[in-house]
Amino acid sequence: MTYLAVPISAQNPVLAREQAARAVAGGAEMLELRTDYLEGLTPEMAGRLLGEVRDVTGVPIIVTCRDRREGGAADYPESLRLEVLTTAVEAGAEFVDAEFVNFRQEHVRRTIEAALAPKPGCRLIVSAHDFDRPFADVRRLRRDIVEACPQAIPKLVYTAGHINDCFAAFDLLHEVEGNCIVLCMGPAGVASRLLAPKLGGLVTFASLDEASGTAPGQVTLDQFRRLYRYDTVNAETELFGVIADPVGHSLSPAIHNACFADLRMNRFYLPLLVQGGRDELFTFLDNVWERPWLDFRGFSVTIPHKHSALEYVHARGGFVEPLADKIGAANTLVVERRATSDGQRLAAYNTDYAGALDAIEEGMGITRCGLRDMPVAVVGAGGVARALVAGLTDAGANVTIYNRTIERAEKLAADFGCASAGLDALPALHAKLIINCTSIGMSPKVDARPVPSEVLKPDMAVFDTVYNPAETLLLKQAKAAGAKTIDGVAMFVNQAMAQFKLFTGQTADSDLMRNVVLDSLR
Repeated sequence: MTYLAVPISAQNPVLAREQAARAVAGGAEMLELRTDYLEGLTPEMAGRLLGEVRDVTGVPIIVTCRDRREGGAADYPESLRLEVLTTAVEAGAEFVDAEFVNFRQEHVRRTIEAALAPKPGCRLIVSAHDFDRPFADVRRLRRDIVEACPQAIPKLVYTAGHINDCFAAFDLLHEVEGNCIVLCMGPAGVASRLLAPKLGGLVTFASLDEASGTAPGQVTLDQFRRLYRYDTVNAETELFGVIADPVGHSLSPAIHNACFADLRMNRFYLPLLVQGGRDELFTFLDNVWERPWLDFRGFSVTIPHKHSALEYVHARGGFVEPLADKIGAANTLVVERRATSDGQRLAAYNTDYAGALDAIEEGMGITRCGLRDMPVAVVGAGGVARALVAGLTDAGANVTIYNRTIERAEKLAADFGCASAGLDALPALHAKLIINCTSIGMSPKVDARPVPSEVLKPDMAVFDTVYNPAETLLLKQAKAAGAKTIDGVAMFVNQAMAQFKLFTGQTADSDLMRNVVLDSLR
C-alpha cells in the first residue's frame, strides 16, 4: 500500500490541528507533522500536538523535525530536534524521520535506537535530500542507509532537472524489496509523485493546498484525489500521458482520466514535462521503451515535440500513419502489443487533422465539399498549422499561411502548394475563414490576439485552435464583428476522442469530455 500523506506545516498548534482535520477530511491517509515549522518549538509542544492530532484524525503520523540543511523551516539546534523525535516516539508516533546526515553520528543513532527499542509500533524513516540535483548514486545511498540501520525505511528525495532524471527513482522502486520512499522534487519530478502507488513506494506526499507545499513540485491533495484518481492506481494500472513543454496548462489529464473512470478502466493519464528538443525527447522515449514494466501504453504529444515524435517512431522502425507522415507531425503515440521480438511496437498518428476539420464543418454548418475554393487564412506555421493546412488543401481550399518568420511560412506553403505571407500582410487579407494556429491568446496571456480586429468581418468565420480560455480575445472580437466563431474546445475534444479510440479501442463520451474541459476552464 502507498500512503497519501499531507505535510502539516503550520506555525502554531492551533493551525496545525486545523490543517490536520482538513487534510483527513480531504482524503489524506497519513500526516507528516513538520514540527520544524512550529514557532517556539519545545518537545512538550510536539508531544501534545501529536496526541491532539491523533485524537482528531486517527490516521498514521510521521513526526519530522527537519534539519535546515535538509530543507528545514527553522534553524533549530540538533539537541532540540533529537529530543522532539524521541518525545514523539514515546508519545506513540507511528513513524519518526531522521536525516541520514545526522543519523550517521553515533550519539544520534544511539539516542534514536534507544528510544525506539521499547516502542515496536514506531518505525524509523532515515531520509536524504538534495535540493539542487539528483544523487550521484541513489542505489548506493539506499544501501548505505540500510547498512547503517537495517530496520529503517529509506527515504530518498532529490531534485529532477529533467524528467529523464526520474527514471533512476523508478528503477529503484521497481528493484527493491521492502518499504522505501523515493521521490523527485521540482516540476520535472511530478511524475514520480503520481506514480508512487504504481511502483509501490510506501508514501507519496501531497500539499494541503497551493499555498502550503513543503517541497517543490508537490501536487495538491484535491488534484491527487479528483484529477489523478489516486485511489484507482495500482501495480497493474496501464499508463498514458501528455508529452509537452509547458504541460501544466494541459487539460488532457482531466478529460482522459474522466473517461477512464467513466468506462471503469484501470488506466491512468498523467502530465509529462519533457523539456528540450529532439535529443531530450528521444532519451525520454528510450527510457520508457527500455522499461516495459512501467506499462506506458500511449502518449498525446504537443508543443514542441510533434515533429520529433514522428522522427522517433521512424527511427524505431515503428508504424507511421500515412497521414501523419504527410503532415510531418504526430500528436499521438501508441505502444501496441505485437508478436515481435520485444512484444511491442510503437505507432504514430495525427488526430489534429480530423479534429480540426470536423470542428470547422460543425461550426460553419458545411460539409467537407463546402471548403472547396474557399479562401482561408492560416496564422502560424507550426505543427497544428501543418495539420490544418494538410486537411484544408486536401479539401480544395485556397490557403494562405501567415507567419512571423516568413521562411517557415514559405516552407510550409511549398509543401502543400499554397500561398504564404508575413504577419505584416494580415490587414490586407481576404478570407472567408481565419484560423489561429499559434499560442497567441492562450492563458495566462489572454489579452494578446494573433490578428488585428479590423480584418474581422460579418461574412467570415473565425476559428481559434487555442482552447484555454474557451473564448479568446480573438473570438470575442470576431463575435462583436458579427462573424461566426469556432472555439478550440471543439477541435480539442474531437482530436482527444480520436486519441482515446486509438488508446483503448473504445469510444469516449464526447459530452463528458467537453463538460470536463469547460468545468476545468471555469
